[in-house]
Amino acid sequence: MSELDFVKEALSEDIGRGDLFAKVSKKIPIKAYVIAKSSGVLAGQRYVDAITKLYDLQFSWQKHDGQSFEVGEKLLLISGDSHSLLSCERTILNILLHASSIATKTAQFVKILKPYNTILLDTRKTRPKLRVFEKYAVRCGGGVNHRMGLDDSLMLKDTHLKTIKNLQEFIIQARKQIPFTSKIEVECEDFEGAKRAFEAGVDIVMCDNMKNEEIAKVVTLRNKQYPHILLEASGNVTLESIEAIAKTGVDAISTGATIHQSNWIDLSMKVE
Repeated sequence: MSELDFVKEALSEDIGRGDLFAKVSKKIPIKAYVIAKSSGVLAGQRYVDAITKLYDLQFSWQKHDGQSFEVGEKLLLISGDSHSLLSCERTILNILLHASSIATKTAQFVKILKPYNTILLDTRKTRPKLRVFEKYAVRCGGGVNHRMGLDDSLMLKDTHLKTIKNLQEFIIQARKQIPFTSKIEVECEDFEGAKRAFEAGVDIVMCDNMKNEEIAKVVTLRNKQYPHILLEASGNVTLESIEAIAKTGVDAISTGATIHQSNWIDLSMKVE
């Protein structure tokens, strides 16, 4: 869904058959601003900008996607007629609040990983119909998107592996059918599972819910015999645990916490 289509649906949900305030008041020119009442990282600018294609509003951004802000800073200056601006107020704030909350949580994880050159990945644990929007917010916070859906890479989870008798034969056949540019990733729960995945010729091995000591063993084996294969760690990743995981030497760590555990930050709109 494009930014414009997304905004159209969000506005339709809020305005419904028409803003009653606009029906009972005179239209006058006004100015307003969005102010930060908590610190964070901005996201949502691309989507909010789409509103100017629907309403005669002028935006002057004081902060941009991916930039941090502090309490009391003005993030966006807005001018236009009172009917348009006030009808869009909640949609503008909801977009910025939702996206910036995810970007802020993501930036906290990314900051911890920076000394280790470990990539932070998101997951498919997104709210229905909001995947593109929420993964965009992750990018604003400095994270990297994992696959967008089931169609852009082949990932074999424990549930898939239960249906496969011979992993190596399966991968050989799969490579003949999936796009040349698509990677194959296998989720492994222990060292032996990772070893089988290496031998089967996968592109990425995910160490899922392994203890850090076991992940380190997988990293050692990869470095010695399979340096071309990427390693990802996942499972119950928190701000408190992620640094220890990074120290094992994996290439990337994936977590859904950037989205489903993001804390709603505080932004407000004020009319001058």
